[in-house]
Amino acid sequence: MPLRNRLRILALSGLALFTVSASLPPASATAPRTHHPSGGGLSAVIRYTEYGIPHIVARDYADLGFGNGWAQAADQVCTLADGFVTLRGERSRYFGPDAAPDGSLSSATQNLSSDLYFRGVRDSRTVEKLLKVPAPAGPSRAVKELQRGWAAGYNAWLAQNRITDPACRGARWVRPVTALDVAERAFALSVLGGQGRGIDGITAARPPGAAPGTPSPSPSPGDAADAAARLLSTQNADMGSNAVAFRGSTTANGRGLLLGNPHYPWQGGRRFWQSQQTIPGKLDVAGGSLLGSATMSIGHNAHVAWSHTVATGVTLNLHQLTLDPADPTVYLVDGRAHRMAGRTVSVAVEGGRKVTRTQWWTRYGPVVTSLGAGLPLPWTRTAAYALNDPNAVNLRSGDTALGFGRARDTAGIKEALRRTQGLPWVNTVAADSAGHTFFSQSQVLPGITNDLAARCSTPLGRATFAASGLAVLDGSRGDCAPVSDRDAVQPGILGPGRMPTLENAPYVENSNDSAWLTNARAPLTGYGRIFGTVGTPRSLRTRGAVEDVSAMADRGRLTVADLQRRQLANRAPAGDLAAGALSRACAALPGGTAAGSDGTAVDVSAACGVLRRWDRTVGAGSRGALLFDRFWRRAVAVPAAELWKVPFSPADPVRTPNTLNASSPAVLAALADAVAELRGAGIALDAPLGEHQWVRRGSRRIPLGGGTEALGVWNKTEGVWDAAAGGYTEVSTGSSYIQAVGWDGGPCPVARTLLTYGQSSDPASPHSSDQTLLYAEGRWVTSRFCEKDILRSPALRVVRVHERR
Repeated sequence: MPLRNRLRILALSGLALFTVSASLPPASATAPRTHHPSGGGLSAVIRYTEYGIPHIVARDYADLGFGNGWAQAADQVCTLADGFVTLRGERSRYFGPDAAPDGSLSSATQNLSSDLYFRGVRDSRTVEKLLKVPAPAGPSRAVKELQRGWAAGYNAWLAQNRITDPACRGARWVRPVTALDVAERAFALSVLGGQGRGIDGITAARPPGAAPGTPSPSPSPGDAADAAARLLSTQNADMGSNAVAFRGSTTANGRGLLLGNPHYPWQGGRRFWQSQQTIPGKLDVAGGSLLGSATMSIGHNAHVAWSHTVATGVTLNLHQLTLDPADPTVYLVDGRAHRMAGRTVSVAVEGGRKVTRTQWWTRYGPVVTSLGAGLPLPWTRTAAYALNDPNAVNLRSGDTALGFGRARDTAGIKEALRRTQGLPWVNTVAADSAGHTFFSQSQVLPGITNDLAARCSTPLGRATFAASGLAVLDGSRGDCAPVSDRDAVQPGILGPGRMPTLENAPYVENSNDSAWLTNARAPLTGYGRIFGTVGTPRSLRTRGAVEDVSAMADRGRLTVADLQRRQLANRAPAGDLAAGALSRACAALPGGTAAGSDGTAVDVSAACGVLRRWDRTVGAGSRGALLFDRFWRRAVAVPAAELWKVPFSPADPVRTPNTLNASSPAVLAALADAVAELRGAGIALDAPLGEHQWVRRGSRRIPLGGGTEALGVWNKTEGVWDAAAGGYTEVSTGSSYIQAVGWDGGPCPVARTLLTYGQSSDPASPHSSDQTLLYAEGRWVTSRFCEKDILRSPALRVVRVHERR
C-alpha cells in the first residue's frame, strides 16, 4: 500500500498526525538528492502501539534506517552510546583502563584491551575497506543506505531531545555517530565468535623479550583440548536459544508454525528491540533487532517466520607459526620468510595520558597469545600462533536479514542464505504459511575439512580439533591454508553445499547442540567436525525439547496457543530424571543426615518430602524447585560416570544417560550443601520459587519462573544468586525476544510475542518493565502486523520524525 494511502487511512480514521515537538520545523526545501527523489532531509512515520512497539513506515531504505535509529535512540540511547564508546576505542578515557566492558561487543576483560583492538580496527580502516567490496561479497547499497539513515536518525534524536536516563544524562561520551560507526557495530557482532574471543590475547601479544615477565607455559594437548571445549561450548554461555518449526501435516490447518526463544543477556548491548519495518511495496517485516542493528534479526512477515539459535560451528582456527630463529617477528611458509606487520595503536586513558601498543599481523590474521584465561598460546623464539577469522571480512549479515524479510516462503530463506552467506554464528529455523519447515546450520566457517585437519594439524591441533572443533594448522606449509569452496562467496570458507540442512520434516528443533538431532527420527550426519559432533551426549535442554516437540508433532492439530503453552510450561527434565531417586535416597539416610562437601553432617530429612512433592517444574509458584535447582547446580559437577547409573548410548541419545546414582557420596554431598545454603540464608526448603527468583523494577519486585540451562528448561532464566538478599535478585541472561507465529489463511499472520525485559532501558520509561510483568504473568502481546490491526490499537500514537536541515 503506498505511503500516502496509509496516511490517508489515518486521516479518515480521525487520527491526528503528531510531530515530535511543536517547535519542529518543516523539512528544508533544499535541492533534491539523486538518491532521495522527494528532496529534503530523511524522515519516517512511526506508529506506536501497545508496549511502545514502533511500526516504522518509510519511502526508501535510508528513510527506514532513519526511523529505526530515531526509535532505538528514544528507548535505548544510553546502552547504544556506551557501545559506540567501545567501537571508538574510548572506554579507557571515560571509564578507566582496568574496568571491564559489558561483554556485548567482545570478550575483552578490560577496557584497555578493548580499546586497543577497536582503535586498531578503526586506524587500519578495516570496515571502510569492507564497505567498498561489491556485493554479494560485500554489503549491498540497501544495507549501506539503512546504516546511513540509522546514524542520521540517532543523531536527530540526540539533537532534538533531552536525555532523561540517569545512566548517561549529561555524559560527555554521548555523541553523534556516523554510518561507519553503525557498520563497525555490525563488524563487532560478526567477529564476536572469532577475533572477539581473542582480543585480550591479540592486544597482549609481544615478541619474546619485548616485555618483562615470563610467558605462560605451553599447555599440554590434553589441557588445551579441555580448555578449548569449555571455551567453545554453546551450553552455559551468555547466549543460547531454542527454536522449533512444525510442518503443516502436524498443525490444525495445514500451515506452518514457528516458536523462537533466544536466550540473550538482559542488560547491555546485546539486548533485542522490537519493531515493524515497512517500505510499501518493498519490505514489510516485524520482529526483534539486536540493538544498533538496522535490520531485523529474528522475525516474520506475512508469509514466513524465522528464528536463530547459537550454532556449534567453530568460527575461527589457529595457525602455528614457525619463526626465524634470528627474528621472532619473521615466520616461514614453504621455506620463505615473511615479516609480520606491526600495527602501532595508541589510546587515551583517564588523565589525558596515552597508552601505545603494537599488534602483530600475519597472512593468516593477528598473532594471539591466549584464547580465554584457560588456553595460553605463548609466543616463543621458535613458535607463535595466528588467529584466522573469516568473519573479519564478512559484512553480509544485513543482506541476509533483508533477504529473510523479503522472502515469501522457506525456499526464499534458503536462497537468501545461499546468496549472501552472511551469518557468522547462528543456525536458522523457519516455517511458512504453506506448511513448510526449514533448518540450516549456514554459517561463515573457515574452510577446515576433516581431511585438511588430519593432514595439517599440529600435535596441539590433533587434540583440540577432536575435542572442540578448533583446528590448529601447520602455518609453515602453504598447502595447509583453509580450503575455498567453489560455491562460497569469499575465499577460505566452506560453501552452502556443505551446510547441514533439513527441509520439510514434521518438526525441526535446535537448542544449541549440533545439527545431529534436528529431527531425532531423521538425524543429520556426514558433516565435518568443525560444524559439531555426531553420536555424543546431548544437553538436557535438547533432550527435553526433542521429547516434547516430537510428542507435539505426533499429537498433531497444533496451533499458536500450543506454542505459547510449550514456551511457558517450565518443565525441568532434570527433575523428571533425578528428583524421585534423590528423594528416596534422602528418606533412606540413617538419622536423616548427609555429609556436606566439607564433611559436616547436615540434617536433610526435611528435604526428602519437599523433593517428593515437587511438581518437576520451575514455575514461579513451584515449591521445591529452588531446592532442586541449588542441588542440581552442584550435582552436574559430578563426573557423568558417577552421576548416572545408565551411561550415554548413541543408539538412544534422547533418553540416556539416566537413573541418578543417588547413593553416590558426591551426589548426597550436593544435597547437603544445598540444604545448608538455603537454611543459612533463611530460605524455607519448600518456598515458592518466585519468592526467591525475581527482578526489581522501580519499587516493584516481580517474581519469575524459568530456570538454568543444566535443568533442561526451555524457558531459560539465569538468575544472579545473592543469598544475603534472598535468592536470585536479577537475571543475567535468559528468554528475550520470544515469538510464536502461525497463519490462518487470511492476509495477516497469527503472531504472539514477548520482549521479556521491555523496549527501554530507561528506568523512568513505562516500557522498561511492562512486558516483564506480562512475562511473569504468562501473558503475551498480540502482534499488530496488518494495517487494520495497527489502526485499531487503543494505544496508537503517530509520530512523524525528520531531520532538521
